[in-house]
Amino acid sequence: MGASGSSKSGNVDMNGPEAQLVKDIIHDKTVVVFGKTFCPSCRKVKGLLDELNAKYETVELDRRKDGSQMQAVLGKMTGASTVPRVFIMGECIGGWDDTEDLHRKGGLILKLQDANAIP
Repeated sequence: MGASGSSKSGNVDMNGPEAQLVKDIIHDKTVVVFGKTFCPSCRKVKGLLDELNAKYETVELDRRKDGSQMQAVLGKMTGASTVPRVFIMGECIGGWDDTEDLHRKGGLILKLQDANAIP
């Protein structure tokens, strides 16, 4: 797979420390973007959230020693190992295309409002 994918999703320990960390982050953060600093789609998602004045956290997987394992966990959890992976109130809304589509349909703002993530 390419730089934004992971080929290790088949051997993922969903009870291991990386899986628990991912689950904790998703549970503890209202809005979280798992991405990579060099990823254009990740920049687009963060730019859209910034435009909406949303409060969100980012986890830059390329800046973490356990980033590839975390990405494999996300792949197993969501069915897609590419980044970004965007979660709102524990629900994965998908990547950039899914987030943009949800926004076009008016659903992103509603989800962010329900999460008290935008004014």
